[in-house]
Amino acid sequence: MKHNQSKFTSDSGHRTPDLKQTPLQLGYHFPAEFEPHEATWLSWPHKEASWPGKIETVYKPYCQFIKAVSEGEKVRINVNDEVMKAFATKYLTDIEVDLNKIEFFINPTNDAWCRDHGPAFLINQNTKQKAIVDWKYNAWGNKYPPFDLDDIVPTLIAKEFNLPVFHPNIIMEGGSVEFNGKGTLLTSTACLLNPNRNPQLNQQQIENYLCEYYGVEQILWIDEGIVGDDTDGHIDDTVRFVNEDTVLAVVEENKTDENHELLQHNLKQLKTMRLFNGKQLNIIELPMPDELIYENQRLPASYANFYIANNVVVVPIFQYKKDDVALNIIQQCFPSRKVIGINSVDIIWGLGSFHCLSQQEPLI
Repeated sequence: MKHNQSKFTSDSGHRTPDLKQTPLQLGYHFPAEFEPHEATWLSWPHKEASWPGKIETVYKPYCQFIKAVSEGEKVRINVNDEVMKAFATKYLTDIEVDLNKIEFFINPTNDAWCRDHGPAFLINQNTKQKAIVDWKYNAWGNKYPPFDLDDIVPTLIAKEFNLPVFHPNIIMEGGSVEFNGKGTLLTSTACLLNPNRNPQLNQQQIENYLCEYYGVEQILWIDEGIVGDDTDGHIDDTVRFVNEDTVLAVVEENKTDENHELLQHNLKQLKTMRLFNGKQLNIIELPMPDELIYENQRLPASYANFYIANNVVVVPIFQYKKDDVALNIIQQCFPSRKVIGINSVDIIWGLGSFHCLSQQEPLI
């Protein structure tokens, strides 16, 4: 990568304006997940402390996830070294993943949660260029140090692909934001206004960063996350856009469950919202799975932590009767994609699932 002060020139000869300007000023935006992908990015799981006593059990469902996604797009995987690449290749080969669809990159990581530490890809429809935002990352409020390797992954990938990279220099995680691709971003006060992220910023200042660096024009806020979520309330466990004006919102029907009131509060907020185009949100309710406890800890199991790939939507399931109900509701939202449920009982012990583990790279 060649730098001339703050100018950037790619090998292809494209030139972007001064990177001191924000992505919004330059015409970039973050596409919706349901828009076409070039690839899906992952970071191979290796931190045993994230799945204490269970890390060996996550590789099978993780590879099933890769196999499903790779049938419609490339899967690009960060690994620490050649040994980890060989380890991953063996697991993928064992379940007959097409390795021609898999690309490995030696980008060492501390953990596997690529939604939060991976690159936030932007596109510019006018110039047909792609860029990356490298937000700062502190492992959900400095809960799980060290995180120094995860923090620099987006810039490493930008260098690998010779892409412009923007550095807002505030904490932000991909799981905390949800997009409709038409100017609206949905997030939660529980996470983004938590003092363990950006205590120096108020809500309006955070909104300004979101607009300028994700290229959006409207921020919608709900308040609550789900019980057991160590991210302080990521939106990808509660509300997801399935098209530009429709969301799936999780609800807990059991009034004695501690998630019931929290999610009803969110639902009431969603019903009052209007999109950037003036439309009311079309809200489809999605049930929560039954309470899932492991070693006396409630786990943040949610059917909303699905991943939308080009050909499929991969949904975490938990061996409950509600699994089929949730899969049917999600399938109705994605008639052109196949909805696949993959057992996430072991993966959720890491306090996240398929959406938390992945980050899309848009096609331009």
